Amino acid sequence: MGEGAGTQAADVVGLVREVLGADVVGAYMLGSAVLGGLRSSSDVDVFAVVRRPVAGEERRTLVDRLMAISGPVAAPGGARPVELTIVVQSEVRPWRYPPVCEFQYGEWLREEYERGEVPVPVASPDLATLITMVLQGDTALYGPPPREVLDAVPQKDLARGSAAVVPELLEELETDTRNAVLTLTRVWSTLATGEIRSKDTAAAWALGRLPEERRPVLAHARAVYLGEERERWDDLLPGLRPYADHVIAEIDSLTPTD
Repeated sequence: MGEGAGTQAADVVGLVREVLGADVVGAYMLGSAVLGGLRSSSDVDVFAVVRRPVAGEERRTLVDRLMAISGPVAAPGGARPVELTIVVQSEVRPWRYPPVCEFQYGEWLREEYERGEVPVPVASPDLATLITMVLQGDTALYGPPPREVLDAVPQKDLARGSAAVVPELLEELETDTRNAVLTLTRVWSTLATGEIRSKDTAAAWALGRLPEERRPVLAHARAVYLGEERERWDDLLPGLRPYADHVIAEIDSLTPTD
C-alpha cells in the first residue's frame, strides 16, 4: 500500500475509533490493497467491526468527516476514494445469510450525502464477499487478527453473495463501465474457482476463457484499470451488453439455486 493510501486508511480508522470509542472491536484492510496492490483508480477500503449499532448522530459525523478526506474533492488537493464498511459483530458472528451491514460509506453516493442522507442498516449479501476478502487479506489496522473476530463464510453463501450484485452492475454498465465489466468478471472468477482475485487478475483469468469476439471489452477495461490505456468506450459499445450477457450466463450456471 502506498504512503498516501496508508495515511488515508489510518485516518479512517482513527475517525471510527474517535466516533465509536471502545465499541470498536477491530478494523481491517480489504480490496486491492490486500489482493495484489493498489492501482491508480483503486479505493481505500476499510472494514470495521463494532459491538453495537451506530447511532444517528454518529452516522452523520462519520459521513461529514469522511467527505472531507475521500475522493478528488477532499481538501487539500484531493485523495483516493474511501469505502468504509461497518458491521455489528453479533450480526455476522455466528454467520448467517444474508448478513446486515450497519453502515457503508462510498464516494459514489456523495450527492446523496450532500443532500443530508446517511447510510442506514441494510441486509447486504455482498458482505459475504467482503468478509471473505478481510479474512483472506489478514491485515489488521486495529485490533486482533480478523480470524479472531469474524467467522468464515461458507462457499455456498460466498457464491450467492457474489452473484447478488449482478443486477446492480447491469444498471451501471453504461455509467460506470470499467468497474461494472471488471466486477462482473470477478464474480464469474469467484464462482468458478472459489477464490477472490484482484480485478486485473480475475480479468486475466477470464480472457483465456472467453470467445475471441468477447475479449476486446474486457481487455480494454483491464488495460484502463492498470493505467495502460486511456478510457474510451465508443468503439466497444456495441459489444458491451453481449459481453455482460455472456458473463452473466456463466455466473448463472455456477450460482446455487437453493
